[in-house]
Amino acid sequence: MRERAQRLATPAQSDEETGPQIEVVEFLLARERYGVESRFVREVYPLESLAPIPCVPDYVVSIANVRGEIISVIDIRKFFDLPERGLTDLNKVIVLQDDRMVFGILADAVTGARRVPVQQLQPSLPTLTGIREAYLRGVDRDRVAILDGARLLHDPALVVQQRTGA
Repeated sequence: MRERAQRLATPAQSDEETGPQIEVVEFLLARERYGVESRFVREVYPLESLAPIPCVPDYVVSIANVRGEIISVIDIRKFFDLPERGLTDLNKVIVLQDDRMVFGILADAVTGARRVPVQQLQPSLPTLTGIREAYLRGVDRDRVAILDGARLLHDPALVVQQRTGA
């Protein structure tokens, strides 16, 4: 008991000792754990209904009215070529935003938020290949794949712009 009390009485390491940290929002996607830096997450919104859009890539699954703003909703399972397990009542839309772009990504479930030391991020896992690896910021020690929010928001492949002939 005395040893346990001494361990608990030891002050937590400060940011200076552990290095810079990022706060990530964790979510499940095709039975895998992912995260995205919270500075890119505007809000998490329940998926109420899908409004399919014709003539767009198959990973653009819908538009959604989020507090009066119409945004596109991306199924990154399709974008990353992950297996789909169908939609459930638990699906959420994670609204990503920066100064130039806003859209939502589908998640099977949002599991929480936490701080991750940047120095603990590893380059990749052998299971993360192809397109997923290109959008990966790193993998933490708990095997959560941290996605690069800036890269997602600025990728031209995720921007839907249809022009009609005049």
